[in-house]
Amino acid sequence: MMADEQTPFEDVVPLADGFSIPELKFRELVFVGALRAEGDLYVRDPERPLPPFREAGLFPPGVGFRVRRAEGRVELRPERDRPLPV
Repeated sequence: MMADEQTPFEDVVPLADGFSIPELKFRELVFVGALRAEGDLYVRDPERPLPPFREAGLFPPGVGFRVRRAEGRVELRPERDRPLPV
């Protein structure tokens, strides 16, 4: 295995209307700038690298996510019908 290869992140729990990831992983995504706050939602910054996830398409561009912390995890629910703040 090469040093620059990353193992896809697997600890994603599907929810009826979204998914959850460990809080530490969420904080990492915010820290590296892959997710940023826009109003009361979080959005994917396409200019920043996103670590690989086993499930493809978890953070599509232009989709805001409502975030709720729950027992060491963060629940992310897409707000597809709501326009992002300008």
